[in-house]
Amino acid sequence: MIKAIVTGVAGRMGGRIVHLMEAADGIQLAGAVESPGHAAVGRDVGEVVGLPPKGITVVDSLAEVLPEGQVVIEFTHPEPSLANLHTVADAGKAMVLGTTGFSPPQIAEIHALASRAHLVFAPNMSVGVNLLFKVVADIAGVLGDAYDVEIVEAHHRLKKDAPSGTAIKLGQVIAHALGRDLEKAGVYARHGIIGQRTKDEIGIQTVRAGDIVGEHTVLFGGMGERIEVIHRAHSRDNFARGAVRAAQWIVSQPPGLYDMQDVLGLK
Repeated sequence: MIKAIVTGVAGRMGGRIVHLMEAADGIQLAGAVESPGHAAVGRDVGEVVGLPPKGITVVDSLAEVLPEGQVVIEFTHPEPSLANLHTVADAGKAMVLGTTGFSPPQIAEIHALASRAHLVFAPNMSVGVNLLFKVVADIAGVLGDAYDVEIVEAHHRLKKDAPSGTAIKLGQVIAHALGRDLEKAGVYARHGIIGQRTKDEIGIQTVRAGDIVGEHTVLFGGMGERIEVIHRAHSRDNFARGAVRAAQWIVSQPPGLYDMQDVLGLK
């Protein structure tokens, strides 16, 4: 039985992960963590997430409960996630990291720490989205430079980072398939007299409204036709289910950096 610790357990994702772990075989909750000063600290995790009491008290330090678990599932914010990854790497344990919004230096630090941890790091844990990554790369490789590429993502009004980590990953895989550098080709806003669209640019546009869980559209526009590939998440359970699956997979892997393509066998 794999023993997992969930951080940010009172959050939208953390709570769903605990619920879906209840229904999964071969994995059980061993610890629950929230930020210092959070109202959930000191309470039974079952009470916090809407389940019967589980006899596990929410604590405010990962180090306090890390000896109880084999893998940490982390969906919080960049700074605490990076601090928790340091703790996991120092202990040589495993982590599933789904936090987004990291800066380039923070991502470089994550890659360095992965050599001492067993890490699944992915902007989106959904099986459907990870299949989307593969499909759009294949489409881009076939269409080449003859088609313009635009990515539109939409999320709920509370999301703090933009564009979404999933949209950026889509841009990266498409850019790689086309032999481009997203740092140079990415266009994230258009306003006013901007001139004709350049051949190499990859547009990534953001919508924030209401309670949209997550929608991503990739548009390949050619002369006389366009191809659109769309993924719509109806609930966060897709992401939580993927995170639980990743946690079950990563504990038996050698130390290193993995993503959901590895977990799903899509590489």
